Amino acid sequence: MRRWIVIAALSLSVPACAAETPLTVETIVEGLDSPWAFDFLPDGRVLVTERSGQLRVIADGQLQKEGIDGVPEVYHAGQGGLLDVLVDQDFPQNQRLFLSYAHRNDDGNATRVVSARLDGGALVDVRELFTASPRQETAVHYGGRLLQLPEGGLMLSLGDGFDYREDAQKPDNHHGKIVAFAADGGDAEIWSLGHRNVQGLVRDPESGTIWAHEHGPKGGDEINRIERGGNYGWPVATFGVDYSGAVISPFNSRPGMVDPAVVWVPSIAPSGMALYRGALFPQWRGDLFVSALAGRKLVRVRIGEGKPEQEDLLTDQDERLRDVAEGPDGALWILTDGGEAKLLRVTPG
Repeated sequence: MRRWIVIAALSLSVPACAAETPLTVETIVEGLDSPWAFDFLPDGRVLVTERSGQLRVIADGQLQKEGIDGVPEVYHAGQGGLLDVLVDQDFPQNQRLFLSYAHRNDDGNATRVVSARLDGGALVDVRELFTASPRQETAVHYGGRLLQLPEGGLMLSLGDGFDYREDAQKPDNHHGKIVAFAADGGDAEIWSLGHRNVQGLVRDPESGTIWAHEHGPKGGDEINRIERGGNYGWPVATFGVDYSGAVISPFNSRPGMVDPAVVWVPSIAPSGMALYRGALFPQWRGDLFVSALAGRKLVRVRIGEGKPEQEDLLTDQDERLRDVAEGPDGALWILTDGGEAKLLRVTPG
């Protein structure tokens, strides 16, 4: 299961374009409070999650004062809170949304997924679909990215809880896994293991390929082609080292484990990811777009038969970028990070 590997910023670096592609960047709204994700409703409204537990609405280019009522109580601490929002592909028929968030009880905290029906300005019929097990005492590395498959089922990325990284190699728990389950709940299947903290998860609608990216420690961020039953190495194989500089593993590749398609050393802290199939940027169809927090940029990645091609975009914005998606209009929509965050719309320059 070996793959070629490209390491950014080292001797095997991926060539980046000398000058950024000209782009027009429009600020749709600003003043969002530590947002994490967004998605589009069929009527043109945009839903945005804020980690404190607010589900905000943008309508006609305006951030509505009142958020959506009925959001479950979240555990807002560390990296936890309200995470992803996903609009059901059959929303016109069922008005259903999915939310992922950090949930806490007396046994600890864990990533949870619920479904709900959007009725006017409120969520109703809120149903728990999945809660990761075992719970953790750390307030970091929740994963939390949702993906809906064509048949309607869901995939969810899960982090290793930081202090539980050895669990990522064990199939009897949900730490450091990608899981799949039905849209109405039921038993979850561990789809892949050996992950650290996956926050990017997309499916190419044309090829069916599933891509994920995950945060490395100090270096070692990865993009992986996700295969059912695949073991992605963490923490046995990694290009990263601990934040103290200590070696986590002497190996960056091991037999029986899937090598990453792309590795970033030093880390860019990848957050969201989109796979572009729109018409506004025909030259970019099929490319991945990765929003970066520490890297403060949007990275375009083209993965083909040879070495991946990368291009750094939006570096002039000097913003931590939290999420990215292709909009219904074919534009790239970008969510920035922090206490006065923005939603940006990017079109050709």
